[in-house]
Amino acid sequence: MVTLKEAVTKSELKQFVKFPFSIYKDSPCWVPPIINDELDTFDHTKNPAFKNAKVRFFLAYKNNVIAGRVAAIINDIEINQQNLKKMRFGWFDFIDDTAVSEKLLLKVAEIGRANNLAFMEGPVGFSNLDKVGVLIEGFEHMGTMITWYNHPYYQKHYESFGLIKEKEYMENKFPFANAKPEFFAKANELVKRRYGVKPINFTKTKEVMPLADKMFDLFNDSYASLSSFVPITDIQKEYFKKKYIGFINPEYIKFVVDKDDNLIAFGIVMPSFSKALRKMKGKLFPFGIYHLLQARKKSKDVIFYLIGVHPEYQNKGITAIIFNEYYETFKKKEINYCFRTPELEENIAIKQIWKHFDPVIYKRRRTYRMELK
Repeated sequence: MVTLKEAVTKSELKQFVKFPFSIYKDSPCWVPPIINDELDTFDHTKNPAFKNAKVRFFLAYKNNVIAGRVAAIINDIEINQQNLKKMRFGWFDFIDDTAVSEKLLLKVAEIGRANNLAFMEGPVGFSNLDKVGVLIEGFEHMGTMITWYNHPYYQKHYESFGLIKEKEYMENKFPFANAKPEFFAKANELVKRRYGVKPINFTKTKEVMPLADKMFDLFNDSYASLSSFVPITDIQKEYFKKKYIGFINPEYIKFVVDKDDNLIAFGIVMPSFSKALRKMKGKLFPFGIYHLLQARKKSKDVIFYLIGVHPEYQNKGITAIIFNEYYETFKKKEINYCFRTPELEENIAIKQIWKHFDPVIYKRRRTYRMELK
């Protein structure tokens, strides 16, 4: 028999966070989250996403043992400002038992109907900077700190419940050796002269912070046209600055400004923390911070997290400037492989940006949808 319990107390939320450790303990590709960091994400006093979202966390029990979990999310900005009557769900993990997954999905559907929402979609997070999509191809590749990993049986559970494909995302990779300067070095100089723009590089995190708000504003402008985009609020900007900027090597953040020093483009790359996180097993202490710092300093793999270009400068070759700056940085760092975060299958523009690097699709993931009638 499967029963549900809402996780409300700190102890119950810790059980919610730690559940995947039990079903992935033997997986060589799963990358565990930092437990305390995940708890902060679910703390309404710390995560400003809760100011614009209602979230409930559920644990499924089979024979009195935790067998699954799900977060049911209602994003008020999405519903009230964009008129998108969507019931979100994420952090959806379960043993290979449809009775467990169905019980959790039925609860999500029940909450959606009670709030007069039109459909449910997942797995997604609170916002556009959260993890997205269930993995459907590429299970043999190690996960990252900014994606969910899952067992192959998950897809079967989504589809047996009656959920259908909503969006598909691709993850690409390429060796740094594929970055040939002839594809962007000349264009870099031409674009700088033609538009009077210039790159800004950083050596210290404190140099980035005064410009971080402008970067998030540009992120909102750059991605506003993508489906189901929810803009980052001012409060969330502060939260993301504290949570992410310190993780990123300042030399991996690249800005481009116009002749009046207005920010028109940016790139954010992160060192790969996957191997470090596996060694940490979810804990910062006593040695977790050491593993993170070592990866930040020595990782030879990098993840292209975000590239944003102001709509007025899109399709004008601005990315050639960003790539040229990264090329010089990565050459000094002796980077081996470049990975990209999940990108929408329909995002043709991003495919054009990367075409000269001969990227290989090595993972695919999806969100699934069901009408709530």
